[in-house]
Amino acid sequence: MSLPYLNRELSWLDFNARVLEEALDARVPLLERLKFLAIFSTNLDEFYMVRVAGLRRKVTSGAPQYPPDPLSPPEQLDAIRVRVQELLQRRHHALHTLVLPALEAKGVKLVPMASLSEAERVRVHAYFESQVFPVLTPLAVDPGHPFPYISNLSLSLAVDISDPESGQTHFARVKVPRSLPRWVTIDRAGEHVYVPLEEVIGEHLGSLFPGMQVKRWFTFRITRYSDLDLGQIDQPEDLLETIEQQVFQRRFGEVVRLEVQRDMPESMRQLLLEELTESETQLVAPLSARDVHDQDDLLELGDLLHIAGLDVPELRDVTYTPVVPAPFRDGRNLFEVIREGDVLVHHPYESFSSSVEAFLEAASSDPQVLAIKLTLYRTSGDTAIVRALTAAAEAGKQVAVIIELQARFDEQNNITFARTMESYGIHVAYGLPGLKTHAKTVLVVRRDADGIRRYVHVGTGNYNSKTARVYTDIGLFTCRPEIGADSSDLFNSLTGVSRQKFYRRLVMAPATLRRRTLELIDREAAHATAGRGGRIIAKMNALVDPQVIAALYRASQAGVEVDLIVRGICCLVPGLRGVSDRIRVVSIIGRFLEHSRVAFFSNGGNPEYFIGSADWMPRNFDRRVEAMAPIEDVVWHGRLQRVLELCLSDTRQAWELGADGTYRRREPNGADEVATHATLMRDPWGNVDVKRAARPGKRAVAKASD
Repeated sequence: MSLPYLNRELSWLDFNARVLEEALDARVPLLERLKFLAIFSTNLDEFYMVRVAGLRRKVTSGAPQYPPDPLSPPEQLDAIRVRVQELLQRRHHALHTLVLPALEAKGVKLVPMASLSEAERVRVHAYFESQVFPVLTPLAVDPGHPFPYISNLSLSLAVDISDPESGQTHFARVKVPRSLPRWVTIDRAGEHVYVPLEEVIGEHLGSLFPGMQVKRWFTFRITRYSDLDLGQIDQPEDLLETIEQQVFQRRFGEVVRLEVQRDMPESMRQLLLEELTESETQLVAPLSARDVHDQDDLLELGDLLHIAGLDVPELRDVTYTPVVPAPFRDGRNLFEVIREGDVLVHHPYESFSSSVEAFLEAASSDPQVLAIKLTLYRTSGDTAIVRALTAAAEAGKQVAVIIELQARFDEQNNITFARTMESYGIHVAYGLPGLKTHAKTVLVVRRDADGIRRYVHVGTGNYNSKTARVYTDIGLFTCRPEIGADSSDLFNSLTGVSRQKFYRRLVMAPATLRRRTLELIDREAAHATAGRGGRIIAKMNALVDPQVIAALYRASQAGVEVDLIVRGICCLVPGLRGVSDRIRVVSIIGRFLEHSRVAFFSNGGNPEYFIGSADWMPRNFDRRVEAMAPIEDVVWHGRLQRVLELCLSDTRQAWELGADGTYRRREPNGADEVATHATLMRDPWGNVDVKRAARPGKRAVAKASD
């Protein structure tokens, strides 16, 4: 029997559809709904830059589909086109029928130039002349002016121009500059009013083409292949230089999508398709009408995040301030607290600055600290972490940082961080050839009164103070000797030359994580077969790996109850008779982005809990450096269990995956509503009564959102 397996790309689109549903949900504050529209749009941009672009290349190369996937690359592209068109229509409805009219009633308005008063038009004209006009570069297309290069995701105006003397018509392109605010503010008392920058430019095109007649203009935008191609390079001599070259080269990646204003005439669309095809070096089949998206008058909707950030409290989520983790509240030395017992922290409910950043700041200033080592996958600007590391290096401590240069779309940021840190005397390494360093771990070596001791932080999320406010993640602080020794071995393997495969307590990829994960699942199946029961709860961002999915099916058939909390892609099919009867899958979508990876195995009455950086995907098991840590202090077991059970009991933010491959939003159905994020904002470890709400099971009634 073939492995029941949902297509990865369509599952991702289902995830983005759940994001879009937050914009359609009247229970969500209006500016938050606008935020979700922006997130949906930027998610879709990345999907086309990487996943769709990769599929188009597979079609050209004739590469086979992923073994368990029933769809070939051409079939996947066809299915993606159908699904995306549905989602774009739904986005248009959400934005123009629901959210913008409701915001307008509250004094937040996005208006066209034609609606402005004469006084407002005068002020906009002055703004154009002083701020916009000097930045613009009109580019005509004729025998003396070839079709211009169009950068990835840039918004442009396609302009039809007529020469009154010769009667000839010309096509021109005007780029909407990213250096200027997308939304031009119109001063109206008591209101927040904006005009799109492209409308301001369109109104003043005569200034760019004096003596010519501007007949019409429309907006358009292209998407280019934007993944890195390091797979083509066996052993780069200088990884940093190679990444820099790749980041530069991807700006010339092939065009994979054309977005146009909804009423753009067919002749202009065809001209764009032809010119983009002729002017590009094509590694894939040229664009066709099927690759054109024309569902909206307003393009580049990711820019709506600016308006969504307005300080209008009644239109936003209630402000939340993370609490200081209880073990760190009395102001004692953090190392002393960790020596007394392991500490778990739960972001964003517990403060990142008073835990992770405070840990590194303490290590930086503590004269007894000898060395600091950590991995950086994604970080943010001039953060407390970067400042702590540079201060430690200046104080003479040994500081080593593993910076992952291949963190997608953060490559240039990480290159900049790498060079900055090196200038302060920090030892910077870029990990192992062929592997991304995705583990989230810090090692601090300190001279305590009783000898040298290693203090370790292992987390599920990046050392990024910005995302730590909106991503849910769990981190472990410990000074257990075996985990400390494992951390030393890990960093030595990343900065030196070794083939470290043995670890005492940490479960590492690619060395042991796949094997250990399969062993843990199979052990539950053995317990169930022997009559000792079996239970697995696993929380992650994505479940794709065929071997793990097959093991979960076997466990279900052996009698193991399996609950999976998978935010995004899930290729496993739950609830299939005789295959996955005992497997349930939920996805939590809401105010915070679910990012923590947690696994629980009942183990015949001797439960084991793990947290780590890896999703259950082939790339995490085989092509990344990942760390999964056991939670050995039983004090924390009950708290982790409460968080997991809370997610499984959710009737506000949870979507349940059915055996037919579709997601349905759960509803309370008369019971008290259980909302994961709201509950954890009251207590970071779910120490509240959620039993009053009946936990939905596989037979629960659930409706899709309107």
